[in-house]
Amino acid sequence: MSIISEIKCARCDRKYSGIHSRCPYCGARRIGSGKYSEEGDNSKGKMLISVLIMSALVIAAGTLLFTTPVDADSGAGAATVTPTPGILDDDDTNSIVNPITPPPSPEIVSPTPSPTPALKVNSVTITYSGSKRDDITEYVGNQLLLGARVDPVGIEETIIWMSNDRSVFEVVATNAEGTAATLTPIARGTATLTVSVGGVEATCVIRVRVK
Repeated sequence: MSIISEIKCARCDRKYSGIHSRCPYCGARRIGSGKYSEEGDNSKGKMLISVLIMSALVIAAGTLLFTTPVDADSGAGAATVTPTPGILDDDDTNSIVNPITPPPSPEIVSPTPSPTPALKVNSVTITYSGSKRDDITEYVGNQLLLGARVDPVGIEETIIWMSNDRSVFEVVATNAEGTAATLTPIARGTATLTVSVGGVEATCVIRVRVK
């Protein structure tokens, strides 16, 4: 039995002694038991590429390991991940959602208040001693204090007192509002007293007598 084993060439399929590093028949280089490589093979280039690929895999695995969130209860050596400022998603407290700027609120324009309509005079009444009067008899030498009651109260209109015959009697308002007036009989006769306010009038017949 031969001590040195025979090698079968992987290229020409012939057997030769294991002491040879190349096939004596075809010249193929022996690699391992019966394997060969071509003369033009770039073994160093292939090895360099393999090393680079392995290095990239190691770096990727390390990055993934250190960036994966770790539960605080998993151990003292657990890596701490600081979340980026933002808004937490409702479904995952570790998931950060970029804040969204809400659209500007529409401008609210307050309506211009409508002016309060002025009060309109419903009626005016001539009074004497608080009672409505439309016919009064008075003597020369006396004076009557009369009043004007306007409905509604608070009308900001000028109250006008007027005699249609000043030879029979005169009338003069006695307050700034014009709600009161003094009537003075002048001579025997009959005349009409008129009170007007806001386009509404009231009249009273004044009969003047001589004592």
